[in-house]
Amino acid sequence: MWNNSLQTFAVGIMMAAGVSLSACNGPTQEVTPDVAASDNTTEQARPVQTSPAPETDLDGATAEQGTPVKYDVSSWGNKQVQPVSIQEVDQIKSTFGKVVTTDENSLDYASNPAVKYRFMDTDAPYLDLIDSEKYLELGWYFANPTDSDKEKELSKSHAKKSYQQARRLMGDEGGNVLSDMLSGQII
Repeated sequence: MWNNSLQTFAVGIMMAAGVSLSACNGPTQEVTPDVAASDNTTEQARPVQTSPAPETDLDGATAEQGTPVKYDVSSWGNKQVQPVSIQEVDQIKSTFGKVVTTDENSLDYASNPAVKYRFMDTDAPYLDLIDSEKYLELGWYFANPTDSDKEKELSKSHAKKSYQQARRLMGDEGGNVLSDMLSGQII
């Protein structure tokens, strides 16, 4: 069983990745209209709003085709890592590089006061670490198929650093959680 600090980290990372992944469209099922009976005399089809065709978004715009991002987690290695405690924020930050901005008036996903460390410029795909009393959250830009090659590469780099950090914090279980998330598994 996880200890409390690892559990809160896992919840934070799942929420951050869940929000990032929620923009991706998965397979859609066709919705069929419900049929309603009125006074056992006639049956009328009740109009039901169906989801847009897979090639359009909610506004009816046509989606562009692109190459989906592939995260080669198996190449990132499963060798022994140096464990780190969730309280060692300075050591965790060093894994992600230089902190570009610090926002001490931020909130975690549960609206608790937090400090957000941003490791990328504002015009680049983000990589953030959000530290509050209850949670430690990792957030990074999850590239879309239509993004530029540079954005895709940055997304892969952010995911690799997050994978390595999850392994340091939670062992192989943390790596497995991130690997499943990157492959589209619902956690």
